[in-house]
Amino acid sequence: MGHSSNQLGHAGVSPLGSAAMEIRLQKVLADAGVASRRKAEEMILEGRVMVDGRVVRTLGSKVDPEKSEVIVDGEAITRQKTKVYLALNKPRGILSTLSDPENRPHLGDLLRDRPERLFHVGRLDKESEGLLLLTNDGDLAHRATHPSFSLPKNYLLEIKGAVSREVIEAFRNGIELEDGMAKVDKLTVLPGQPGRTLFDVVIHDGRNQILRRMAAAAELTVERLIRIGMGPIKLGELTPGKWREIQGAELFSLQKALAIKQ
Repeated sequence: MGHSSNQLGHAGVSPLGSAAMEIRLQKVLADAGVASRRKAEEMILEGRVMVDGRVVRTLGSKVDPEKSEVIVDGEAITRQKTKVYLALNKPRGILSTLSDPENRPHLGDLLRDRPERLFHVGRLDKESEGLLLLTNDGDLAHRATHPSFSLPKNYLLEIKGAVSREVIEAFRNGIELEDGMAKVDKLTVLPGQPGRTLFDVVIHDGRNQILRRMAAAAELTVERLIRIGMGPIKLGELTPGKWREIQGAELFSLQKALAIKQ
């Protein structure tokens, strides 16, 4: 259902924005920890966001967060005072979501002690393990998932049985998938258990389940997939189901990799 220009411009909201303090509505939502900027745009288009009592559906709308009341799904938001950055080791069988209507195990179960409204940067499918980043910093989350910044991701990929040299070269040179060519940046064969082949893989491609799809196209069976790094952030000794805060030099290196001004 459409809304008039009067509604869009009501009480501090302007599709073009002229006031010095006005910023884009999707950034206001992201900075408040409601969702990533991309998800916030979807919420606006779905009519779930109100500013000063009026539904706003225009992505170009700007708002002064100090003066206007912003409500999402019936709940007023407040600006985050403190930015939080977490590294979490997602166990196998856990959904990469902070809530689940079917009460399946999810990230929210592991973060009950955190008071902030967090959202995860990127995803791992249910059967994959390892490093996830979580934050209430909408700008960092947006950059970390945007193709133009393309953080390299490091995985351990355990394959059932032996893998031929031809298949290894195909991973390096490119494997044709239904949505285009895919290849890794770097692949190293590590010592593995009998009957298993272990790859250390670095890849920029952020398409959904890209390594599993490459393996399937090469007729390989994936036994385990563990993400051990995202850009400068490493999983390290973090045990499954646990998280730690990203601070200091580690946070600085992440911001630098994403071209975020310090």
